[in-house]
Amino acid sequence: NGTVLAYQSLGVVYGDLATSPVNAFSSTRLNNLSEEDLLGTLSLIIWTLTFLDLLSALKGIQSRSSKITQEHVVCIAEPESPIMLMWFATNVCIGVYNVITYEPSILKAASPHYILKFFVRNGKTAFDLLGAVFLSIRVGFLFRGLSVVILTYAGETAYFTKNPEKITDAYYSSIPENVYWPMFVISTLAAVVSSQFMISATFSIVKQSLSLDCFPRVNIIHTSSKHQGQIYSPEINYILMILTLGLVVGYKGGVELANAYGTVLRSYMGNDHNDVHVGRVHFHDVVIKENPTRRMGSVCISAFFLTVVLSWRYGRIKKTTYEAERKMSIEELDQMLSLNNNIYRTQGICFFFTNLVYGIPPIVQHYIQHTNSVREIMVIVTTEDRYNVGKLGNEGVYRCLVRFGYKDSWNMKEDEYVASVLTELQELTNITTNEEHTTQTAAEKEIVYVVGRTILKANKENGTLARLTIGYLYRFLQKNSRAAVSTLEIPPERTLQIGMTYEI
Repeated sequence: NGTVLAYQSLGVVYGDLATSPVNAFSSTRLNNLSEEDLLGTLSLIIWTLTFLDLLSALKGIQSRSSKITQEHVVCIAEPESPIMLMWFATNVCIGVYNVITYEPSILKAASPHYILKFFVRNGKTAFDLLGAVFLSIRVGFLFRGLSVVILTYAGETAYFTKNPEKITDAYYSSIPENVYWPMFVISTLAAVVSSQFMISATFSIVKQSLSLDCFPRVNIIHTSSKHQGQIYSPEINYILMILTLGLVVGYKGGVELANAYGTVLRSYMGNDHNDVHVGRVHFHDVVIKENPTRRMGSVCISAFFLTVVLSWRYGRIKKTTYEAERKMSIEELDQMLSLNNNIYRTQGICFFFTNLVYGIPPIVQHYIQHTNSVREIMVIVTTEDRYNVGKLGNEGVYRCLVRFGYKDSWNMKEDEYVASVLTELQELTNITTNEEHTTQTAAEKEIVYVVGRTILKANKENGTLARLTIGYLYRFLQKNSRAAVSTLEIPPERTLQIGMTYEI
């Protein structure tokens, strides 16, 4: 029912937003902090949350990706929900306690006129504070979660009206002494939960990028046998760890990190819609001029990944173009394998792996020309399309198109795979009696798995940027990424890797 679903969504939907009170107030840089400043800050938080609640809440978590269904949200969220429920409950209690103890009238900050007074009094500093406010907004927020966070902020603000000097350690200093350590443990667990949203989103983005061939191949592990969206990538996880450590070392403190994070979110929220206004452009000009150092870390990380994506995509496009222009036709393959060319047909079956679905890649021609031989049965295997076996002109040459689901085994070294291919070959309507006999005989002989490995080389006609991208950036990414058939389980003792250089 609705209550159960709301409980299950606490972790994945509210995790990041709910932990914002830990950092938001400590990120402020107001001098001579007064009660009016605190009221203005709280009012800014309340109305920013409320306004965006009416917008980023209609979309919900499923707006992040059309592939994320309600079922995925429920399954991902369940383990994290008890922690966030405990976090919400304890913060409500502390917030109410602080409001009653220190300043009950602090709730008058719900009046938006305090925002106007705050901006008039503080000028550009008030705009700078928007970074801390936007730190509070990560995904759509429903009314119940919104009220909890507002109560937490109200409790902090009430405490600071009597203890303004403690704002640098905002959240923890406002916690009553007798519950400090339990809340420290709960807040740490809540922070871990909130980080899972970013980690899961990163895995999802990388997986979609791999599907579009826009990112170097990494290992994708499906952690669930029932839900396709639950994935894990060891390489990406290590990259996130290194980046996290780098940010901590670079920014040296939670306040600096919070400001940088808030500034990025402020820019993101400002560009959430397609329409662009002069005021918004002017506002971003102010942000960039006032906060260059805060944005530098995010800009560097973005530039790094942009370089990776563009270099990889450029190399893949060049590779695909090269193969498309030089792929063999069936007639050319027939002519190459004709008796006149004295190509020796050794006994057995050869599975030749390629990612070119239509046509025969030039590396097959390269292989036949340099070995002057080919097995009696050569099956060109592509794992990017549906499972299908078809004949390619000359006798003994076939194409096998295989599509693996996320639950399917990628095992090609067992007899079951060979038997399934042979069964498909025998069911072809145009296969001759001689071919059927040859196929059965070849299956009893040695089976070889051939894997192609291409290396791109930029010719001298290209410009400096193209040579740099192909010769260094793409080649480095290719050497350090997983091969296209790395997930296939093929016997290493029967595997032959054929290399070929594409000069583009």
